[in-house]
Amino acid sequence: MTDTLTPPRAEGPTRARASSPLRTELRRGLGPWAGAAVALTVLVTMYGKAPGWQGRWADTTNLLHVAAGLLAGPLALAAGCWQGGRDRRRGTTDLWESVPRSPVRRLLVAVAPSALWPAAGVLVADVVCLLATWPYVSGGRPYLELVAADVLAVAALGALGHVTGRAVPWRLTAPLLGIVGYVGLAMATYAEGPARWLGPASEHQFFWDRPVWWFGPVSMAWTTGLALAALLAYGLRPALRPLALVPLAVAVGAAGLILRLPVDEGPWRPDPALARLVCDDGTPQVCLTAVDEGLLPDVSAALAPLNARLTGLPGAPVRWVSGPGGASRPGDVALPDTGQEAVRDRLVRPDLYLNSAVTWLFSDTCRPGDGTGPHAERAGLIHLAVAEWLAPTPDDYGPDPSAARPYIDRLEARSPAAQRDYLARYLAANGCRPDEVPVP
Repeated sequence: MTDTLTPPRAEGPTRARASSPLRTELRRGLGPWAGAAVALTVLVTMYGKAPGWQGRWADTTNLLHVAAGLLAGPLALAAGCWQGGRDRRRGTTDLWESVPRSPVRRLLVAVAPSALWPAAGVLVADVVCLLATWPYVSGGRPYLELVAADVLAVAALGALGHVTGRAVPWRLTAPLLGIVGYVGLAMATYAEGPARWLGPASEHQFFWDRPVWWFGPVSMAWTTGLALAALLAYGLRPALRPLALVPLAVAVGAAGLILRLPVDEGPWRPDPALARLVCDDGTPQVCLTAVDEGLLPDVSAALAPLNARLTGLPGAPVRWVSGPGGASRPGDVALPDTGQEAVRDRLVRPDLYLNSAVTWLFSDTCRPGDGTGPHAERAGLIHLAVAEWLAPTPDDYGPDPSAARPYIDRLEARSPAAQRDYLARYLAANGCRPDEVPVP
């Protein structure tokens, strides 16, 4: 029996898997370069200011918010505008419109690189900076809802830029739109009243606050509603363009909620968990907010020489307090903000912080007309001498204390008992009345 050999079946040419239009659009044009430029711009900006934010979630989120709004936003506008005018510059508009898809679908596919790549760049920068902050924070959490609102705001600006580029046939539209966008966003940031919270770069300073729960989602509705309304108004057929009023109404409603925020506080409210005081067991006590709990040992060590001289003296502070309440009890003295001398949850200039604390200790609130008279100049030199004696000003900071050197020498020449006696008399005197300030 002979085997019947079956000839092999002829294979047809292998058909390459067609790439989807969205994937093709995302890989071509200016989109990937725009995303890389946005990420690099935000990261370089954050790197240059790392000592100021790499220790508190609020500081990190706040600076990322400003960088995303003022830097990434105008970049997204300009890049989206240039991307939007690409087909017109290449003369491929008719070819693109011949694709058997609805105008809105074609527009959404075309606008994807302008919106998604800058948003991805901001998201990458946010993740890197949040990871860089995480090892050094003492408490709280990153405000991820605000980070998400920033990402969507940049995507919305990219989409608005894309529509502008398709609608305005001028090559200089893209750079001019970026410049106008930067100026407009900057003006919104520093505007007075609740309207500034509509901008994606509004700044907030208090690190023991938290945003109200609805601000992040409402901000997303505000920016994405505007972008979606512009896309529908441009991409829909004339008979269907009234549908663009739906996202526009959502955006207007969200803006109305934001405009009802208080003028000063905006969406921020004190967080009791973050503003809670954490104190050491020294005398006087040193109390910081829970946000800066990791700095408490460094601050206590910096104030230790001053506390040793103040302990037991009448009129000496009972507590050094930092926080939203400030010096709320008798015997409390407010501490300077640790954020200016702290880097990565460590106090890098204890000498400067001690000098600032002494300045705050003797900073009397005088009324108009106080601090005058024939002894005013002498009293000013004595104030400077006492501050220099307790906490010498670092050589690279502050005024020159040489004019008060005679009084400093007198204080240093006294015995410890005489020094404490003079310091007690100095604390009991009214610093706003020069004739009552005791001479060393």
